[in-house]
Amino acid sequence: MNITGHTVELLEDPFGLLTGNRYEYFLHIEVDEEDELYTEKGLLLKVLFLVNGDERRILQSYFIEQETEQVLDFELEDDEVVQVKNYCEENLPVEDESDTN
Repeated sequence: MNITGHTVELLEDPFGLLTGNRYEYFLHIEVDEEDELYTEKGLLLKVLFLVNGDERRILQSYFIEQETEQVLDFELEDDEVVQVKNYCEENLPVEDESDTN
């Protein structure tokens, strides 16, 4: 799995009920044609990512066929979880970069 780009947005908590910041990432993904995830219609990975002080983790993720916006029934493998978490941490929006240690 190769992450080729992304968009990210801070999710607002209008009632102030949640601790930390939650980000919605859409990662643009490339996979080999032989991979079961492969689709000619493009592949995205939607990731909800939590930043709360030193805690940084994936809350939820799912694959989406880009052209149809259909959710695909696949989960991240363990090595992909690490790759995605690292990618999200390295690409935090500016307001949370100052919080990294």
